[in-house]
Amino acid sequence: MGMTYARSGVDIDAKSRAIASLVKEIRFRRTGFGAPVDIGGHFTGLVDFGDSYLSLCTDGVGTKLLVAEALDKWDTVGIDCVAMNANDMICVGAEPLAFVDYIAVNRPAPEVIAAVGRGLSSGAELANLSIIGGETAVLPEMVNGLDIAGTCLGFVKKGKQITGSGMKLGDVVLGIESSGIHSNGLTLARRVFKDAKINLLDTLPGHDFSVGEELLRPTHMYVRPVMDMISKVEVHGLANITGGGLRNLQRLRPDVLVKITSPLAPPPIFSIMQKLGKMTHREMYQTFNMGMGFSAVIPPIFADTAIEILARHGLKGAVVGKIARGRGVVLPKYKLKYTKY
Repeated sequence: MGMTYARSGVDIDAKSRAIASLVKEIRFRRTGFGAPVDIGGHFTGLVDFGDSYLSLCTDGVGTKLLVAEALDKWDTVGIDCVAMNANDMICVGAEPLAFVDYIAVNRPAPEVIAAVGRGLSSGAELANLSIIGGETAVLPEMVNGLDIAGTCLGFVKKGKQITGSGMKLGDVVLGIESSGIHSNGLTLARRVFKDAKINLLDTLPGHDFSVGEELLRPTHMYVRPVMDMISKVEVHGLANITGGGLRNLQRLRPDVLVKITSPLAPPPIFSIMQKLGKMTHREMYQTFNMGMGFSAVIPPIFADTAIEILARHGLKGAVVGKIARGRGVVLPKYKLKYTKY
């Protein structure tokens, strides 16, 4: 048997069941001004705020921090922290405005915290938002090392929100390139290299940089290019391809079929991991972004314009599929079908 995310210690299906049990217990909902907007299991939340909706989301960096610790390189994980939140927020067409961070450590190390801060500052600039506060907690009995998470605030004018409800048969799926593994699936990635007796400081097979350097490559920040795109073309759906891989596309509208006919070419890190871990295509595409870090569902007439906009921001975009009749996500090239997130 090949390596899987579950065998490495992260069972996505068990996580989904745990989240469902949590959500079931959260019953109170404010009414009137500030009431939440029901948009299903989307990437961020919305609350009523007069002429606009406010958007809030929160996320962390996960075990990518263990790679930073192994390399003693902390100046990029702040970018990841901002990106994991801001990239989720733009999935409803909301513009990120502000951010707060939470850093938990077993001991305060000023040089490490300063390096994390430099990354947060870079991430804020890339996302065009302000970091307005945060919290640093010293928890020696609870934390072994450093953990970081953040919360992002943004807004979208009423009527401008993008929830996937406008997706139509014949719409095309635009794939936008990733920078690599981003910040998901690192537990599985680290396990694959560990089992292959390859250290994070060792050279990545076939390359002139280390495994750790590749795994630490910062997550692409899609805020500016995507906000530019939605201001100029008609967009029916947006998805951040994070943990869960292609299954994230089902969060837009579970009652349509997303057919990925021409997937983007994955960066070499994915084929290296797949070979070392003897992993199936199903496992790869349901765990990693596989080269497509973000996607948009748009009418085909706007595809060329959208690709040109992305190119002006230094990103490669391409039509990778279409919306069809059915349910779930299919990747015919490998005979894959996913019917639940």
